[in-house]
Amino acid sequence: MLLGEIISVALGALRANKLRSLLTMLGIVIGVGAVIAVVALGSGAQQAVKDRIAALGTTLLTVNPGQQRGQGVAIAGAQQRLTIDDAKAVDERATTLLAVQPEMRSSQQVVYGNKNTNTQIIGTSPNYLEVRKYTLRVGKMFTAADDEGRQRVVVLGAAVVDNLGITTPEALIGETVRIRGTQFTIIGVLASKGQANAFQNPDDEVLVPIQTARFRVNGSDRLQSISALAESEEKIPDAMADIQRILRRQHRIRQGAPDDFQIRNQADILTTTQETTQVMTYLLSGIAAVSLLVGGIGIMNIMLVSVTERTREIGIRKALGATRFNILLQFLIEAVVLCVLGGVIGIGLGAGGAVVMSQVAGWTTRVSSTAIIMAFAFSAFVGVAFGVWPARRAAVLDPIIALRYE
Repeated sequence: MLLGEIISVALGALRANKLRSLLTMLGIVIGVGAVIAVVALGSGAQQAVKDRIAALGTTLLTVNPGQQRGQGVAIAGAQQRLTIDDAKAVDERATTLLAVQPEMRSSQQVVYGNKNTNTQIIGTSPNYLEVRKYTLRVGKMFTAADDEGRQRVVVLGAAVVDNLGITTPEALIGETVRIRGTQFTIIGVLASKGQANAFQNPDDEVLVPIQTARFRVNGSDRLQSISALAESEEKIPDAMADIQRILRRQHRIRQGAPDDFQIRNQADILTTTQETTQVMTYLLSGIAAVSLLVGGIGIMNIMLVSVTERTREIGIRKALGATRFNILLQFLIEAVVLCVLGGVIGIGLGAGGAVVMSQVAGWTTRVSSTAIIMAFAFSAFVGVAFGVWPARRAAVLDPIIALRYE
């Protein structure tokens, strides 16, 4: 039998049992589609983190309070403090920083007329826009004089304006909102940066001068974090060492004792987040790949049934001159076609599902060409691996016994 004839006979056998062929390849379709969709979600999440960090700037450093320790062991629920004085010390003494921005946060209700929303109230310095890479949509940022005078002024994030049901941010300038029963004048509205993930929205915040937040909102000088800009990426290690030296002296930490604060740069955050996302992607991909294994077992089972059903046909072909290799190749082609066709359909469903998730749920997805190639190659491998045994079983049938089979 010629190769073209073998392929024609194999495809004809699949067309003769369309429904069975479709159900047989369903496991491959689901497995490949799930792998493509999961990898697209993982790649999209990594890209979103990269974009977010790029938006913040690669030279941004963040200082957070560390855990209190007793005899070398972290005390649960106990944290050291960062204060406004710490931020001032870093700002005044550091020689390798372009800007220092303290930040205190609290979740508060913001009331505008008969509408309200719960959001993050951020007490910070006037250079917040410079350090955090924000821009104003309308209005202005508060000044150092506003901060020193503890003025009751606020700059609203874009999501806060939306949550209050305001369609024209320009009309808010000069209006007032209430925070903890105190009236604040709106002087600006930030341009949207876009939501980075499902857990944090950088647009859902209200900025107030840090001294105002200290005395009128929080009643404390305790900071959530201190952000700083290094002069360049090359000088990040020097800047981190500079901050460490100043804060250790500020906190009176003895030589040899551990820091009671943490300094992180964007590269560290990016690496940690990418590693976490990658592990989750691998885990979910592995779970999805089980469907490919189940699909392969299903194909082997159906091909064994097909060999049994077509035993007499195999005997006739052998009697007419078909060799063992011809019979083996025919059944192997049937198994491979089922898997490859299922892989193609699964790739289409997985890529389509990723696009739908991006548009409907707002998730960032990125269909990987590498994942497509690997999924397609694996589906073909499954066809070969699980098709060899049924094909060999058909090839070794004795033609006389096969012709007598009822």
